[in-house]
Amino acid sequence: MTIGEKLAELRKQKNLTQENVAEILNVTRQTISNWELGQTVPDLEQAKELSKLYQISLDELVGNDMKEVLAGKISNTEKLAGLAIKLLKGIIIGFFCFLGALLLSALIRQFM
Repeated sequence: MTIGEKLAELRKQKNLTQENVAEILNVTRQTISNWELGQTVPDLEQAKELSKLYQISLDELVGNDMKEVLAGKISNTEKLAGLAIKLLKGIIIGFFCFLGALLLSALIRQFM
């Protein structure tokens, strides 16, 4: 969904006309129409006002899916945790093998 399509959808959900939104933002109706048609986009300050008006975040307004971003970060964290656990298991197994070898060598020495 484009920003323009999102703006039109949000405006209609709030039962506002292009004229209503234009008046609230202190721009022309044509400006709102141009945004919704994708001919132009709101500047940052206008986008902030639109996000307040429609009670959504700027990320939602511009179509950034934070769920995907967070899922990717969680996935990476889980991968790193898995590697850390494997490394710790390897270290622990190696440590006990070393202790076993020491114990075995001590026993062999004692019986020789």
